[in-house]
Order: sequence, then structure tokens, then C-alpha cells
Amino acid sequence: MILGPSVAIGPILPVDVPALFAWSDDAEAARCNGTYRPANWHREEAFWLNAANDPSRVFFAIRAKTSPEIVGYIQISRIEPAHRSAELAIRIGQPANRRLGYGREALALTIDYCWRQLNLSRLWLTVFADNDSAIALYRALGFEQEGRLRQAVYIDGAWIDLVVMGLLRADR
Repeated sequence: MILGPSVAIGPILPVDVPALFAWSDDAEAARCNGTYRPANWHREEAFWLNAANDPSRVFFAIRAKTSPEIVGYIQISRIEPAHRSAELAIRIGQPANRRLGYGREALALTIDYCWRQLNLSRLWLTVFADNDSAIALYRALGFEQEGRLRQAVYIDGAWIDLVVMGLLRADR
């Protein structure tokens, strides 16, 4: 487990699967990162609990230090050891836990983990172009816009651009 002032990031546990399942089966929340499709319990459980079998990904549960309950997750995926790069994704599950600084702190801890433990040099992510608060968070952590994928996703009857953002390790 990696501790920050307010959050801890650590393993996804079997007890976390019901919350992860509920978040993936929330049609309203799906609009923030993809097209809604009904979740499948067995697929979700296998996805979250078998990350250790795939060296190209690392998943962290985000927990407030004041409670053992999962409040969100971070995915490090597409880890490319030869290129020293990976893709990041983050989600804070419940609206009540958003805008409390958990995401910012957990992402900062994850970036440090990527530099110091995985020896990566470049991180990247995609974000919906209309998600101003997420873009502001990523910029505050040093990410820069590297591109725009026009009309890349179709969500709830509308085409949305994806912004590609990247972060380079400062000491390399």
C-alpha cells in the first residue's frame, strides 16, 4: 500500500468487486468515459482480480485513509517496458467522493510509482474534450495536450472528441 496525506492506493480486493461492478453498471456515470453496456459479474471479477497475471497492467484501489472502503481506482495499462511508457486511467466511483482531492492525490502517488517503481519515462491518457475539470486536473499535474481525436466516441447520441495528454519524466 502507498500512503499519501489523505488517501492510500493499494490492491483491488475481492471485497471491492461489488462496488466496482456497480460503478461499471451505472449508465449515467458511463457517459463520463464510454458507452454504457450492462456489466457482467464474472467478466468484471476476472478483469479486476487477475491483473497480476498480466505484466502490462497494474491496478490500484483508491481508499480514503479514514475508511477501508474503496472510493475509486487507477489503472496503469499498456505498460511498454522497451518504450518506458504506459497509459493511465482514473475513476472516483461515487459523486459524493468527487471534488475532495482524492483523485488528484491518488494520481500524484501513481505518477511517482510509475517513475520510481516501474522506471517509466512517459505516461499518457485520453479524456473527453468536454470534461473541463479532468483536463484541469491533468494539467495541474503536468500533463500536456498532445493531440485531439475528433469525433472519436459516440456517447448518448452525440459525437465527442478525445483529448490525448502526455507527461514526460522531468529527469530524463
